Amino acid sequence: MRVGIGYDVHKLRKGRKLILGGVEIPFEKGLLGHSDADVLVHAVIDAILGALSAGCIGEHFPDTDPQYKGISSMKLLEKITELIELKESSINNIDATIVCQKPKLTPYFREMKESIAKALTIDPDQVNIKAKTEEGLGFTGKGQGISAYAICLAHKKV
Repeated sequence: MRVGIGYDVHKLRKGRKLILGGVEIPFEKGLLGHSDADVLVHAVIDAILGALSAGCIGEHFPDTDPQYKGISSMKLLEKITELIELKESSINNIDATIVCQKPKLTPYFREMKESIAKALTIDPDQVNIKAKTEEGLGFTGKGQGISAYAICLAHKKV
């Protein structure tokens, strides 16, 4: 068994959609980035890549490559599924935490879990998502951005 950890952060900006875990969340701001800036999926991808000892998201999907401009992070996650197969591995579980002051995310957890699980072709019970505020502290607490952490446990297929 191998473990990987992932982290991502993006600024919040008006005029952008807020996409987390492949789910559009109604909010007056969205995340700024080269792709759809889905911090949750980006952290999950980095956690998986860590568990596979396969580098980082920037190596696989550089933000300087125009083919990834505006791309859905779920498409990137589906490509990672191909790498998991290539490495003859499988995901045991993923645990992730989203850090933001607003909006409240609990009503969207189930849909996020199902979206991530579908892209990875795993059971939604293998994905756990939670959210925390920072009690008004730091850039996330002040509503300037959102960050996410993820950990992945993977193993070689026998």
